[in-house]
Amino acid sequence: MSVLKKGDTGVAVRNLQRQLADRGYPCVANGVFDAATFAAVRAFQSQNLDQHGQPLVVDGKVGPLTQWSLTHPKPVIAAPSAVDYTRLPARGGSTAGRAALAAAIGEIAQGAREIGGDNRGPFVRKYFAPVDGGTGDPWCAAFVSWCFYTAGGSRLDRMPFPYTVGARGVLAEFKRRGWAHAPGSGYEPVPGDIVVWWRVSLDGWQGHIGLVHSVKDGMLYTIEGNRSPQVQGFSYVLSRMDKLLGFGHVP
Repeated sequence: MSVLKKGDTGVAVRNLQRQLADRGYPCVANGVFDAATFAAVRAFQSQNLDQHGQPLVVDGKVGPLTQWSLTHPKPVIAAPSAVDYTRLPARGGSTAGRAALAAAIGEIAQGAREIGGDNRGPFVRKYFAPVDGGTGDPWCAAFVSWCFYTAGGSRLDRMPFPYTVGARGVLAEFKRRGWAHAPGSGYEPVPGDIVVWWRVSLDGWQGHIGLVHSVKDGMLYTIEGNRSPQVQGFSYVLSRMDKLLGFGHVP
C-alpha cells in the first residue's frame, strides 16, 4: 500500500479515519487527512506496536506497519526476565507500594488482559469501574490506580492519591505531594513505586505508566498494563531509559 500522509484525500483516507475511530481514536470521516486525523494517527502510533512487537514510529504517516497495527490486535510481547514477576520481592518499598504491587502480581496470576479488542474486556472495565469510566481508552493508568485502590481495601477514600486514569495525571499528583523523583536525580526506585514515560512528545499529554517490581544489577523490572494486550512484566536498563518522565514513591 502507498503511504497516507497529511494533505491526502480520498476513499483510502476515509477508511483510515473509520479505522482510527473504531480503535478509540476518533476523527471525522471526511476523506481529508487533516490536522485532526494527523493527531489521531500520532496518538495511535504512540500506544501501539507493529507485528514484531516493536513500538510504532510516531510520525503521523500511515505506512505498512501502522496499517497492520490498525487492522490487528496488539501482539503479545515475549519478555524474558531474570526475575519472577509472580512473586513479591522479599524486601524494599513502602507498605502501600508493596500492597499495590501485590495487587498487580495477583492480576498476572488471573491472566488479566484485553478481551474482545484493544482496550476492551472485563479486566479493562474493572480498572475503570471505580470512577465510572468506560472502556476503549488506554488503561495503563487505570490499572495502576486500581492496584492502589485494591491495596486500600477497594475504598477511594483510602487511596494515597485520587484515582486517576491518565499517566501524566498520576505523576502530577505525586509531584503535588512531593513524592516524585525526576530523571537524573539519582533516585533508585523500590518495589511498588510508579514509573512514568512520555509518548509522542515531551511536552504533550500522552504518557504511559507502570509499577516497579524490583531493581537488580542495574536493571529495572516493572509490571505494566496496556503496553501489550496483557498485564505482564518488562525490563529496562535503568541508566538508559528512553522517554522517562520520572518515578513516584508513596511513603
